[in-house]
Amino acid sequence: MASSIQQVEGDESVVLRVTHSNLKTFASDIRFSLHLTVEAVKDKLWKKCGTSVNSMHLQLYDDARNKIADLSDHSKPLAFYSPLDGFRLHVVDLDPSSVTSGGWLEDTSLVEKYTISEEAYNKRPDTFRKYKEKFTSQNTVTAEAKIPDDCMGDLSADIKVGSRCEVEPGAKRGVVKFVGRAESLGPGFWVGVQYDEPLGKHDGMVKGVRYFECPPSHGGMVRPEKVKVGDYPERDPFEEDEI
Repeated sequence: MASSIQQVEGDESVVLRVTHSNLKTFASDIRFSLHLTVEAVKDKLWKKCGTSVNSMHLQLYDDARNKIADLSDHSKPLAFYSPLDGFRLHVVDLDPSSVTSGGWLEDTSLVEKYTISEEAYNKRPDTFRKYKEKFTSQNTVTAEAKIPDDCMGDLSADIKVGSRCEVEPGAKRGVVKFVGRAESLGPGFWVGVQYDEPLGKHDGMVKGVRYFECPPSHGGMVRPEKVKVGDYPERDPFEEDEI
């Protein structure tokens, strides 16, 4: 069976597929100089797989999976064993207490993970949760401080409950059901709208506060700037667009 990896003409090196006895998912194509001694090859490999030089035994297989040789003489150059591109160099870890044994380098479920109780976590002052709560609180207070309590009061003065309206974005039509302050939503004035179609998010109750009554998914609370009142009749769903 011919090797599928082409050797560079005149190049005194070889590309070998390296596998490991303990690391089942480890496989790497590595280029070695043919002038390297077996000991130098092992030194190069321990940096990649973790097996120490003294605990490493090397076996050479051809591309038909036949064992060619045991590389047991540290002084011999790699060329002595006549490896070709595509051959496999198998690392056997002889150390029973090696860092590669037991599978924990590959199976993370075997690694003991640090855990902390919810109570203990809440007592710590430097957690991400505490930072997030503080950051959110500061931003909320800052944002609310910038919005005066009478925000958009002038715009809402011309919007009366019972008026037909159109709400942007989307030109959603409906009836004004509420005009006033809504502390649960933020400072300033708000307009509650019952849409003609189920384009809303609620039935007039927002964050536990009932502002008006309407069918489910027909209610919306928006800022006055989004609302235009006037002659906005309910659309006929069967009306065809003009051609």
